Amino acid sequence: MKLLALDCAQRLCAVALYDADSREVLARRDPEIGRGHAELLPALVDEVLAEAGLAFSDIDRLAVTIGPGSFAGIRVGVAYARGLALALKIPVVGVSGLYAMAAPLAREAGLPVMATIDAKRERIWAAVVGPDGTTHADPAELTAAEAAELASHIPAIVVGDAAPLILAEEPSLPTMSGGSFADIAEVARIGAELDPAGNAPEPAYLRAPDAKPQAGFAVERLKA
Repeated sequence: MKLLALDCAQRLCAVALYDADSREVLARRDPEIGRGHAELLPALVDEVLAEAGLAFSDIDRLAVTIGPGSFAGIRVGVAYARGLALALKIPVVGVSGLYAMAAPLAREAGLPVMATIDAKRERIWAAVVGPDGTTHADPAELTAAEAAELASHIPAIVVGDAAPLILAEEPSLPTMSGGSFADIAEVARIGAELDPAGNAPEPAYLRAPDAKPQAGFAVERLKA
């Protein structure tokens, strides 16, 4: 099975073409761009296909990170994956970026790992995954104190760019290098194993959008 994996949820615009039968990444691109995923993503997809010597018709499945992360980036990745899956008539699965961050580090350490993202506004996005791939804590938005309490209770190694905020609350928590971003190769491996029926590509924002409709300026609809 040939799988195309996409991740636009954070500062990376990451694409990988993965052969699930040989468990080999055939080609990948993952530049750190900050913004502008919509403009760059199609070109990166073309590049990885060209490097692998394959065409869109050779893709059997798509996997896309569903967040948490940038509202715009998540929408870009999910919309592109859904549109391409519809055009190619192939399945698409959604992968948690936090899970993809934590899983390989948990396997390496042989212990549960809490992957974190600094969500700003004194909040942290976090999830905990065990070395066998079991989810110990689903992705959630927490305060640093809540995340520290959770990591202490499990217990878990803390990684990610919010780790300093958590360690400020509980300095005794263990940490390790890595985990700033989900590795697109790991997103691909996870996506190849997920059941499309139970892992739809639905955005997981973990926070309500800042922009909300202003009821005071709403225009009354014409009645039929």
